[in-house]
Amino acid sequence: MTEQSPFYNVSRGDEIVERLHAIERSHNIRVLYAIESGSRAWGFASPNSDWDVRFIYVHPEDWYLTVHEQRDVIEIPIDGDLDISGWELRKSLRLLRKGNPVLFEWLKSPILYMEGRYDVTGNALMDEYRRVAGIHFNPLATVYHYWHMAKGNFREYLHGGEVRLKKYFYVLRPVLACQWVLSGHGQPPMAFAKLLDGLVPNGALRLEIEELLRLKMAAEEMAMGPARPEINEYLSRSLQLIEESVRDFPRGRLNPEVPDQVDTLLRTIVRDSGWHSA
Repeated sequence: MTEQSPFYNVSRGDEIVERLHAIERSHNIRVLYAIESGSRAWGFASPNSDWDVRFIYVHPEDWYLTVHEQRDVIEIPIDGDLDISGWELRKSLRLLRKGNPVLFEWLKSPILYMEGRYDVTGNALMDEYRRVAGIHFNPLATVYHYWHMAKGNFREYLHGGEVRLKKYFYVLRPVLACQWVLSGHGQPPMAFAKLLDGLVPNGALRLEIEELLRLKMAAEEMAMGPARPEINEYLSRSLQLIEESVRDFPRGRLNPEVPDQVDTLLRTIVRDSGWHSA
């Protein structure tokens, strides 16, 4: 079963689903979950933006019963504007236990290509995956991840009289994600519009960001534009405030770690992901 979100592009989405089914056959795996992870999911794609497809997959049970280390990622050579790669289930669960922000982004993507494996009792496997993920959300790791991303992009790209338009959003989005967590809202949404609506009130700054967003979405992926001093000042100030806030931020998770639930989830999915009924 493939579930289609309101953001689903049918023409490319059908092609992507067919590619994913071909990957299942050629690698002898089952795709549990597949989403869009790049600027199209963030909500500020250019007309020629790539499609960044990411997925979580599971092998047959015997693959897990070996002493040998095996490859735990699938990376398909980029084909035109299509970039597809995936993480093996056990790898994804190890990252989940660490509160990996990239994995949590995948779980919140508004563009869903594939999901629909069920256990023997009819329960959706990814529903249980999300429940366990909620236990392991790590606010501090999330803030550090986005803060370092924003700081690096700000330092490297947002200087001079002309800058690449998309780089503003590679700083704005992680800054807003940090503010979302620090404000106590929990896991930040993936969609830029939700972050903007929740954190930036109407006013001059909001209008400036919205104008920049319109320009970015109408322009080619590598388009340049004049620097935005008001936005630069906002970002510089915000990065400093985030750094100061992190010093006093609680070091623990929202909930205690429950490793047994992750192990149970791994066993359940490996055993019940559809191999025996195929």
